[in-house]
Order: sequence, then structure tokens, then C-alpha cells
Amino acid sequence: MHKHVVKHMKKILLLIIIGILFHSCSSSKQVTKYFNKNNIEISKTEFNKLRLNRNLVAIHNDSLNKTTLVNIKIRGKLSNPKSLYYLIEKELKINIERTKPIVIIYYFNKDLYNSGGGFIEKQWIKNWRNKLEIGLYQIAGIKPIYLYENFQGLKKHEGIIPWKKDPKNEIGQLFFKHKYPWLSFVVISKHGIYRGGFGEFPIDYIWKTTQIMNQ
Repeated sequence: MHKHVVKHMKKILLLIIIGILFHSCSSSKQVTKYFNKNNIEISKTEFNKLRLNRNLVAIHNDSLNKTTLVNIKIRGKLSNPKSLYYLIEKELKINIERTKPIVIIYYFNKDLYNSGGGFIEKQWIKNWRNKLEIGLYQIAGIKPIYLYENFQGLKKHEGIIPWKKDPKNEIGQLFFKHKYPWLSFVVISKHGIYRGGFGEFPIDYIWKTTQIMNQ
């Protein structure tokens, strides 16, 4: 009788394990949901059509199994520019001129696009920074501010780019609603109007934006 009970319980335990494995496999194969830039769910076919728009980029959320289209361009106006000046001057110890635009280059975290290394990449980073800063100085007599949310992946930049930690990630939350691979940037005018972009962008795009914000 005892052996029969043990054998029966083993069968139940085996069924439970099989059920757990089946559930985990089925949940891992959940169908990805697609959303447009207004966060409205659409079909994959419609999503792929909209994705052809160069002003839109796709951002995937693994935990929600959700892919959303967002505008690659950032635009808006600060309701309280003085709070940004306080963060930069008091928290970051960077002096800024209130009559000139502010350029911020923003790094979120290590990803597939910036996880490489080596001398060639370091040289490229150095050239990229020099070219960016020479142009910004000619346009508005300013230097960009380099901020990061997570330092992981930036060690190869040490001695090349003066990255500073975004205090409490407040500046990132202020301008960037989405975290996008590589770098993002924003230019803020003296009137608190700002424009920027997500992800990979040419340097002349930053220059042109700075020219507009410097008017």
C-alpha cells in the first residue's frame, strides 16, 4: 500500500513538472504586440509600413513583449528652465552662459552598438569629439555636456570624453522618454525651447539644430 502511494505521488509530481515546463514554453512564445507612435496597438503589417518613415524608430520592451514606434526627433519647451540651470551648475559643477544654447550628449547604457573596443574605436571616438566641439564652438562658442545614466560600456572613453553622471537621472527623464541604443542628444535654447534626436545621428544634425536654437 505504501509503495502504491509513493508511486502515485511520483506520477502527480511528474505531471506538475510537465505542466510547469509547458506553461513556461508557451509563455516564452507569446506573440509580440505592435503599437504606433500614439501607443495604439496595430497589426504587424501596418507597423512595418509605418516603420519606413525615417522619422520613426522601433523600441522593443522585452518584459512586455511590446514593440512601439517613437519619433526620432525630440521637441518641446521647458516649463521651468531655471531648474535645468540649477542641475547643471550646482550638481554637475559646470558653468553655463544663459544667453547661449546648451548641448547635451546623452548615453543610457551599454548595448550592441557600443560594446566594442580597441585602438581604432578609441581614435574614432577622439576624432568624433574633436569634430563635434570645433563645429559647436564656431556656431555658438560653446562646448557640449556629456552625460550618462549608466557608466557600463564607457570605460574605453576615459581620457577621451569627459562623461558626467546624470544627477538622479533627472535630465534623462526630462528630455528622453525612451531609452535608445548608442547616443541621444538635445539642444536647449536660452528661451527653454529644445530639440534633439534619438540614436545614431550625424554630427551636422547637431550643428544644424544648434544653429536654430542659437537664433
